[in-house]
Amino acid sequence: MGLGDFVKKQFIDVIQWTETGDEILAWRFPTADLEIQQGAQLTVRETQVALFVDEGRVADPFVPGRHRIHTRNLPLLTNLRHWDKLFDSPFKSEIYFFSTRQRLGRTWGTPQAVTVRDREFGAVRVRAFGVYSFRIADASRFFLQVSGSREKFTVAELEVQLRATLANALAQHLGASGLPFLDMAANQGALAAGMQERCRPAFESLGLTLEDLQIQSLSLPEELQKLLDERIGMGVVDDLARYTQFQAARSIPLAATEGGGVAGAGLGLGVGVAMGQTMAQTLAGANAPVAKPAAPAVHDKTAPAGQPPASPGGSTAAAPSSPAAVCPRCQAGLERRSRFCPECGGQLG
Repeated sequence: MGLGDFVKKQFIDVIQWTETGDEILAWRFPTADLEIQQGAQLTVRETQVALFVDEGRVADPFVPGRHRIHTRNLPLLTNLRHWDKLFDSPFKSEIYFFSTRQRLGRTWGTPQAVTVRDREFGAVRVRAFGVYSFRIADASRFFLQVSGSREKFTVAELEVQLRATLANALAQHLGASGLPFLDMAANQGALAAGMQERCRPAFESLGLTLEDLQIQSLSLPEELQKLLDERIGMGVVDDLARYTQFQAARSIPLAATEGGGVAGAGLGLGVGVAMGQTMAQTLAGANAPVAKPAAPAVHDKTAPAGQPPASPGGSTAAAPSSPAAVCPRCQAGLERRSRFCPECGGQLG
């Protein structure tokens, strides 16, 4: 190191950090030869915490405000170095700044559907998406567990771990709650609160706090969603006859467009009406009471010869009437006289 660098180093007496974006969580102040001068000014802004680290060991944290670096206001560092109060040499240490403000609108989701037991459908696979916010709550723990002695540490490097923690908490909470899938949408707030409580210890172990968690959507994979749509449709269509008529009415514009204009519309209308009538008759026949079989006729053996037997109620059965005419061509009996036979079409004269 030249004389100029040595002199320049002696005038580094203001230590501060102005954040330039949202991505940096921890930043190491650049000092030549890792030396911090006795009496240097340290400025810590709101939403920041500064941490002294001596040879890799966490020494003293500094809260927001302006601080003058002296051994008397660094009790932990003084104890580590065994310095007395008159020691004026530069500190062979480092200062790290940590941003403690909230990181808002961070997205999370389930990369793979979570399989849970459902009371109505058996087992279902659920997808979830939402947003969350977090911040650094314990700078010393975050330094020891996460960021370490790196020059800077960003949000992107941390989010993979946080998203995995949220997805795991979702699976555990859904499995323990036993809430049916169809009721989850109405209980998204309670689900989010339960997830947040489950995630709290994992975040605290990293020196973080989970400030907010929201579930924006809960859904099934595409193939399961189609089956659910079919089940919902079966529940909605409780009147099959009216549904058939409705479907026939919907087919009229399609038939008019694709089946030849007015002719296609007429054909679609006829088919739709016929289908509606058929289905209505089928339902009516299925709901009609079953007719009792007629009782067999009882012959009265005591009736005089030439007279019809009496009916069970005591009345005499009427004898069959003779035909009004007989067709000479097909010998069919006719109930009334006519010029032509209704059976063979022959002329009766």
